[in-house]
Amino acid sequence: MKKILFLISLLLFSCSEEPELLLTTPGELTTFAFKKSINPNLTSDLVLNFDGVDTFTGSLNYRTAIENLVATFETVGGTVTVQNVPQISGETENDFNQVVTYTVLNSDGTNPRNYYIDITYFTGLPVISIQTNGVPIDSKENYVVGTVSIQGAREFENLEEQAMSIRGRGNSTWFGPPKKPYQLKFSDKTAILGMPKDKRWVFLAEYSDKSLLRNKISLELGAMSELEYTPKGEFSEVFINDEYNGTYLVVQKVEVKSNRLDLPDNGYLVEIDQYYRLGADDVFFQPTIFTQNYSENVFAVKAPALDFGSPELALIEEHINVFEAVLFGDDFKNPTTGYRAYIDLPSFVDWYLIQEIAKSVDAKWYSSIYFNYVPSEKIKMGPLWDFDLSYGNVDYADSRYFEGFWIKDNPWYARLFQDPYFENLVKERFLYFYNNTDLLLGNLDSHENYLDLAQEKNYQKWQTLGTYVWPNPVFFDTHAEEVTHLKSWISNRMSWLYGQFN
Repeated sequence: MKKILFLISLLLFSCSEEPELLLTTPGELTTFAFKKSINPNLTSDLVLNFDGVDTFTGSLNYRTAIENLVATFETVGGTVTVQNVPQISGETENDFNQVVTYTVLNSDGTNPRNYYIDITYFTGLPVISIQTNGVPIDSKENYVVGTVSIQGAREFENLEEQAMSIRGRGNSTWFGPPKKPYQLKFSDKTAILGMPKDKRWVFLAEYSDKSLLRNKISLELGAMSELEYTPKGEFSEVFINDEYNGTYLVVQKVEVKSNRLDLPDNGYLVEIDQYYRLGADDVFFQPTIFTQNYSENVFAVKAPALDFGSPELALIEEHINVFEAVLFGDDFKNPTTGYRAYIDLPSFVDWYLIQEIAKSVDAKWYSSIYFNYVPSEKIKMGPLWDFDLSYGNVDYADSRYFEGFWIKDNPWYARLFQDPYFENLVKERFLYFYNNTDLLLGNLDSHENYLDLAQEKNYQKWQTLGTYVWPNPVFFDTHAEEVTHLKSWISNRMSWLYGQFN
């Protein structure tokens, strides 16, 4: 009997229906695009590139609003959400100013998988749009009125459209190249690109510097130094009346302001310059000794605003003449009554080393040599300025070579180096910069990557790669080669200086 019951149970079990197997389809985002038919502000369809892992990337043109785009996508699996909001292909809007995370579920609603939609606006750099109603910016003296707005990319705050005025600036950079530098002025102090607010901003075109990096890394050296103030600068794409004008370094203007070189009301900012470069309103003097060999040099007082014949002008001129008399006097090495009583040694040492590392062609004696002085205090070198023709980027002077001293022949420094005390200060301090060589070269790599898309657009516009641009001693076919050459020059320069100072 038990055997019969067992056989019946076995028969019933074998005849029952097998349980239904539920197949789960893994969630996957397979394509992602923006269609012009759904997004009228697009100039064409944009199909994003997939990295094969989890990220879709693409670039949108200038003037494309990316805060309310509708995506078209294909998936397998279950539902798609963004921050728990269901997404419908071809219908749901999102703001793509930042990376947007799309979450795809399996068909059974489990195992969420994230995909990252990374949209670059133009080249990924901030974009500055300047409008002048079509009026050309063709003068260094006369401002053109208009408006400016800034799309800060993902780094900086946007700047809504504001009134401004703009003019040309520079000397050889203004009169020669087609890509012009500019000075932009707000009526009220305004912060842009993460830099402290002020009225005047300088747009450096970097036309002769095909690495686009010489000014940037020099300002970074200044930020590492003991100099009282070094201008800040950030890269940006610039459009003028909706026409692309290239990649610029937007920099704080060298001037006496609370957010820049902060001097008391009686402080002086002076630039050693050339007479022919002066503006109509520039007030200057010529010290007795410096100009004996450089008769075209002038010491232009950039701040405060002075008149010829004023007591304030007489004061600074007399002080510089007294300093030079002591510096070139017989007892100049005296630690109490010699030159040390007149100059701020840390700033003189650091200014010298940065300029000597860069071998800036003009800083030997010609121009863009700034110092500041507050009565009853010591003369301080700085701020730094003008490095596009540095790090070997010149074909008319020996500063093109990484070997050899250059700034050491400046009249003041030539004399200072005759004192072993000053020379030892320089040697000791050089090790600080030398030990940061890897940091400097690493910054160049980072900047090269950051400018990857920007340099392509810039050189599509200006077509200067692989051609001679004054005063390039060498030139290369790609931006990467330009940066590699710059890095090699700096490495060799640091090694040469190390051999001389140690």
